[in-house]
Amino acid sequence: MSTLSSGPTTAPETAAAAPFAAAVPRVRGRGLAHGLVDDLSEKIRSQQLRTGDKLPTESAIMQAYGVSRTVVREALSKLQASGLVETHHGVGTFVLPPRAAGMFRLEGSDIATTVDVLAVLELRISLETESAGLAALRRSEEQLQGLRAALDAFEANVAAGGDTVAHDFSFHLQIAQATGNPYFADIMGHLGTGLIPRTRVSAIRNHDRRGEYLVRVNREHEEIYAAIARRDPDSARAAMRIHLTNSRERLRLAQEAAQRSAGAAD
Repeated sequence: MSTLSSGPTTAPETAAAAPFAAAVPRVRGRGLAHGLVDDLSEKIRSQQLRTGDKLPTESAIMQAYGVSRTVVREALSKLQASGLVETHHGVGTFVLPPRAAGMFRLEGSDIATTVDVLAVLELRISLETESAGLAALRRSEEQLQGLRAALDAFEANVAAGGDTVAHDFSFHLQIAQATGNPYFADIMGHLGTGLIPRTRVSAIRNHDRRGEYLVRVNREHEEIYAAIARRDPDSARAAMRIHLTNSRERLRLAQEAAQRSAGAAD
């Protein structure tokens, strides 16, 4: 993304890789990705990995933990959704500063709605991941300009405190149109703006750190756009999957917290 192309200032990568130098046993238990998330989260919270540190490469983590690239990418996506790290395309994944819990809190009336929103996000992960890859291969210069205009309008509305839903939906719909396959656009058009979680979940729409949340969303959009612009289908698929998985994880974590709270109150 254009505003973060240089990446944050970090210590040398060898320093960040130090916690991985020793042999690490394979992760077991609830699942490989969950185990990897738990271990990396603990390294961040105990400051073995400090703010601004660059995580080792996917290949290095795969070798250290004896897991596949898919497991590593799923774990990094969960860490991003938890606000512990941020990935910059072509640069790396960096540890974010600790911050107060920024996860939006669901109201009781939102809990039932999130079940359906999560189901839509599962569909979108499958549909739009491939859509982004095809768009990277088939988009025209005019379509690329349309994507750029949607992102610029999104950013301007974030700065002005305006509504970003129309521009968010436009960005995703135009990617579907750029596939050249009308069925992708038909499905997106049928779902409409309701596929954007904050249109249906009031806790996201009214989040007291809404601006920060939307800036983060648009950073993820920029990663998708950059991959489509350079006609890189694999990176476009990966960026879209990360974006939608992050949305799913943020909502899932909030839903679990709300359900625990409701259970404690009974």
